[in-house]
Amino acid sequence: MNKLARHLLVRDDRAMATDPIDALSAAPENHRLLFENDKVRILDTHVAPGSATPVHAHEWPAALYVLSWSEFVRRAEDGTILADSRGRPAPDLGSGLWIDPLPPHSVENVGSTDLRIIAVEVKG
Repeated sequence: MNKLARHLLVRDDRAMATDPIDALSAAPENHRLLFENDKVRILDTHVAPGSATPVHAHEWPAALYVLSWSEFVRRAEDGTILADSRGRPAPDLGSGLWIDPLPPHSVENVGSTDLRIIAVEVKG
């Protein structure tokens, strides 16, 4: 492995997630780490049609890049609906969105296509 590749793979433990139900630990089948350093963490998020993520959290705000879209319901730990995308206009594929940190929640894909987002979490 060359020096640049080794540098890109290094994770700075001082800036690691502190939430015990962080997305990577609580919902690893839905979140894949693409890159992480002390400034950003980039996740590839995928929720298949008819499936739901385990309850997890995102402690940093994030810029989102939409790879594919589907209707979804985001619920709090107690099942309360926090967001329901049904009936709202879908973002264009390839568009960007912004989200603030998300407290514990699950996401259920209630549509018929994959929900796939690249999230660039900005560490503060």
